[in-house]
Amino acid sequence: MLGAGFGVYVHWPFCLAKCPYCDFNSHVSRAVDDQAWRSALIAELTHLRSLTGQRRVETVFFGGGTPSLMPPQTVGAILDAIGALWSYAPAPEVTLEANPTSVEAAKFRAYARAGVNRISMGVQALDDADLKALGRMHSAAEARAAFDIARSAFERVSFDLIYARSGQTMADWEAELGEALEMAIDHLSLYQLTIEEGTRFFDLHEIGRLITPSSDTAADMYELTQAMTEAAGMPAYEISNHARPGAESRHNLIYWRSGEWAGAGPGAHGRIDVNGQRMATEAIRDPTAWLASVQARGHGVSTQEPVSANDIASEYLLMAMRLGEGADLQRFHRAGGEIDQPRLARLLDQKLLEQNGDILKAAPEGRLVLNHLLAEITA
Repeated sequence: MLGAGFGVYVHWPFCLAKCPYCDFNSHVSRAVDDQAWRSALIAELTHLRSLTGQRRVETVFFGGGTPSLMPPQTVGAILDAIGALWSYAPAPEVTLEANPTSVEAAKFRAYARAGVNRISMGVQALDDADLKALGRMHSAAEARAAFDIARSAFERVSFDLIYARSGQTMADWEAELGEALEMAIDHLSLYQLTIEEGTRFFDLHEIGRLITPSSDTAADMYELTQAMTEAAGMPAYEISNHARPGAESRHNLIYWRSGEWAGAGPGAHGRIDVNGQRMATEAIRDPTAWLASVQARGHGVSTQEPVSANDIASEYLLMAMRLGEGADLQRFHRAGGEIDQPRLARLLDQKLLEQNGDILKAAPEGRLVLNHLLAEITA
């Protein structure tokens, strides 16, 4: 069994507005029955506990949507339930995603008292015009103020930025990233804007009303990002995630190292061990339908199926190769995976991949085309 710890993911699907670039399972709602949702999330966690048996929970991650719209009492009740259902490992990492509006930042200390010890803020830009274009509901000044509050409330603070935005130049990104690195405590997530089907940005892009930087410019921005974060002591430990040594997101490492996680809430995915078989779970995506299902049968899980040996191996390689540490080929082979050795040798010669013993990783030149490289060596 592939394993790298056990975590719990809790999905809060509600937002005050839908960002035009977002394809996550998020829904606009200004009136949420908090007690009903608190009870339903705990009920689904109870169901998942019946499948996994006893585990030591190393990480909890509240994602969304906008989890910082949750009352701190709800966060505390869910954390208490997780501890009662399973058990916590010493010093678990508990992350909550938050928007940096003044209203949400005012709750940061209450979240800390509830048990959250790491905050991940969706800043996305440090420019007011770009924030408006991205559909964000905070200003750059609010983001900076929220970050200062977060620093006083939590030892660990991360924030997200999006680059390769419409109209953004290399000089713009260099200046913005420089400011971000001066602000950063221990972790940054830096994502290239991608145009996802089903979003408002996709529709605008299709009709030529949204122009993003060329692929060459975006690649140059990526390379600049790597150079600046490396120089600042926050190298990439995953393609889009940067941290000071020891400050990596332990929860996300569970995903990337093919550990186990129980996923609760609308649309949440999980990978859990049930009687020695790795199982994939997925919950009903629509919040109203999910809540009705939980109230009727105790959970909203719509899919629970075994993960084939081939998929276990493929998932491990796909995720582990995103990491700076790379993938353990022995682990991949034990899971049933096979590598096309002649193709691997060619990509090693081209310096797109690097191998040291059983460890295979993407070279800097190969990170931007990683999915293509993996398709090559596993075809």
